[in-house]
Amino acid sequence: MMTVSENSMTIKVTPPTEGLFDLMIFARHADSQDPYNWVCSYQIQCLEPRNGEKLPENPFNFWGLHQKVRDFGIKESSHKAELLVAPQGTLILTLQTSRPLLATYELVNKDLGDALSKKCLAAQAEEEKLSCHVLCPFQGYYRLSVFVKDLEGITFRNVANFLIRCLRPINQNELFPSGLSMHCGSGISTSSHGLSNPSHSAPVITTKLGKCNITFHAPTDVEVTASLSKDKIISTKNPLERYVLVTHLRAKVSICVVLPESGVYKVGLFGRSQDHKDFVHICDYVLRCFSDPSWPPFPRVYSLWRRGCVLLEPRSGMLQEQSWVRFRVKVPKAYQAVVLGHEKTELQKTLNAVWEGDVFTGAVGTQVKLAAKFSQHCSSLEVILAFEVEGGSSASLGCSG
Repeated sequence: MMTVSENSMTIKVTPPTEGLFDLMIFARHADSQDPYNWVCSYQIQCLEPRNGEKLPENPFNFWGLHQKVRDFGIKESSHKAELLVAPQGTLILTLQTSRPLLATYELVNKDLGDALSKKCLAAQAEEEKLSCHVLCPFQGYYRLSVFVKDLEGITFRNVANFLIRCLRPINQNELFPSGLSMHCGSGISTSSHGLSNPSHSAPVITTKLGKCNITFHAPTDVEVTASLSKDKIISTKNPLERYVLVTHLRAKVSICVVLPESGVYKVGLFGRSQDHKDFVHICDYVLRCFSDPSWPPFPRVYSLWRRGCVLLEPRSGMLQEQSWVRFRVKVPKAYQAVVLGHEKTELQKTLNAVWEGDVFTGAVGTQVKLAAKFSQHCSSLEVILAFEVEGGSSASLGCSG
């Protein structure tokens, strides 16, 4: 096990059996591409072998940080040694950087396949810091290799290889969701899309209540949308898109997420500016909840749900049958707002620009729609939100703000 710094080199040898071994050392100038030259040899006599697990394969030859790691833009590592210990199967590696960098990671273990390995890593790239959240699903040794490049660079280059020893593995049901990008949490990507002041900067959010509200300050010309996904859905009847509600205020965007069941979810954020028609990926968050939540979904959202629209109540998309429900909603530039369902109910606009009124839900299966007119001269109503009427008791999301 070889570690190399700018001025020194250390080799740790664990002979596999007792006996006499030759250790040959080869070297070359750090900037050279010439073949390595033999410089010296040692004989090692092993009287009693140490019975232990073999180390993971390391094609990059060195362990720890690359001897020229500063040239790659890495200033400091949270872990100085080449051996890292994960007593509970989790570990966070952070690297301080001298300039913005992008990073990818590779986790290798004798029992870990490629697909499972990707669910063990969550990477965050900030202006002056790279972070990697690592989960170990098996006991034993792992190799964590780090590759970096500049923002405009083409090739990722290996800058560190850490040996991780996991004492107690994590449950495989608690691994990260599939398909995480290299931009988890806030950082370089959120800043480049104009988002600032995140309510949650770390990529992993744990919630006992089964709901979470992620907010950013956002310019008025940036529109954000969000997706929710989970590797294995057990019980929910509704698509997961119904469990995310994005609200754009004047200088802020809010991504409210409620969970239909326990587990580990990916929340993907996407954005576009006025100059671009298509949404592009911004970042991912990991949302963890193991307290058995069962929140009802939000109402179905239509394209006219735009900046400044705020649903105050009801927040749930599932309404109780044969009951009166208070509607309170902000719809900027609306000339008229009505609720269409069991009957047509016209909402009244208050002094603080909230459309409100009491609506009777009607029978099970009724669809209740919030609609608006945006011109005095237009006769048609545009649907903004749609709710379903259900029987029995349903959990209420209450009102907001």
